[in-house]
Amino acid sequence: MSKTPRHFLVDTDLSPAEQAEVLDLAAIMKQRRFDFKPLAGPQTGIVMFDKTSTRTRISFAAGLSELGGSPLIINPGESQMGHKESIYDSAKVFERMVSVVIWRTYAQAGIEELAENSSIPVINALTDDYHPCQVLADLQTVREAKGSTQGLTMTYVGDAANNMANSYLLGGATAGMHVRIAGPEGYLPDDAVVAAATQRAEAAGGSILVTTNPAEALADADVVVTDTWISMGQEDETEMRLKLFKDYSVNQDAMAQAADDAIFLHCLPAYRGYEVAEEVIDGPQSRVFDEAENRLHAQKALIAWLLYASGLADIPAELSLQHAVASRAKAR
Repeated sequence: MSKTPRHFLVDTDLSPAEQAEVLDLAAIMKQRRFDFKPLAGPQTGIVMFDKTSTRTRISFAAGLSELGGSPLIINPGESQMGHKESIYDSAKVFERMVSVVIWRTYAQAGIEELAENSSIPVINALTDDYHPCQVLADLQTVREAKGSTQGLTMTYVGDAANNMANSYLLGGATAGMHVRIAGPEGYLPDDAVVAAATQRAEAAGGSILVTTNPAEALADADVVVTDTWISMGQEDETEMRLKLFKDYSVNQDAMAQAADDAIFLHCLPAYRGYEVAEEVIDGPQSRVFDEAENRLHAQKALIAWLLYASGLADIPAELSLQHAVASRAKAR
């Protein structure tokens, strides 16, 4: 029987126990940065971009190299996939030549189709609906600052109808956190995402709150998060968005409503004076550059874990990865 690969397309593709195992592995890989080589050969990993990128490009390219592999970067317009060639045909070509496919794209449906037809792991490096790798890095950063994620309150304020809000809901719930999302009416998460996050939170010991009241969301929060108000393709809405979200800016008054030892996160790029005040992002509570670095370590751990769980790389005897082992056995 052929093996079934593990993919990471949405935050809940990892169970709470599996997510914790990936984050444990990320901590090990951060301490022992060049010790693990599941892509020795070097094997090749494709990193495809339909959208521009800085941190995603650097972290995945460096990560694949540090895992013993060779990154193949495909920039916008350089692939025929989805244009002259179907996603199905592309998937069948990829799986015969490379070991993992990482895709930063628009439609979630596209990456799901790729994964459905792939015998190697497919990783979502961002879609319009989710940004799960970013949230893994954020959770690693929370662990480093707080020791654990379980039972902490994470508050996201701003444009809550975007991929980051969706992934904070799902990824934070998976980590056993109390996730609060605040945004203006009409810019809140889709009901289906909230329902999925609520279900996961109930299983993992967390909770979900979605509100239009930023003060309600910020009260005694352990982690405060925001994102740009103007994402790619929304530039013509700039003036409207600046007015709409002004009450959701993370400034010193907002941080004062959170816990005294709260940390601030932002996936970057950030626009000082809009979604976050300069005094906050450059202040002592900010962990944004730790967070950016952790993209490298969390994604390396994710790639390795998926290869281990898919039976495509041997699990080092020194690593206690019982959930990767269980997934591997189930896939045989």
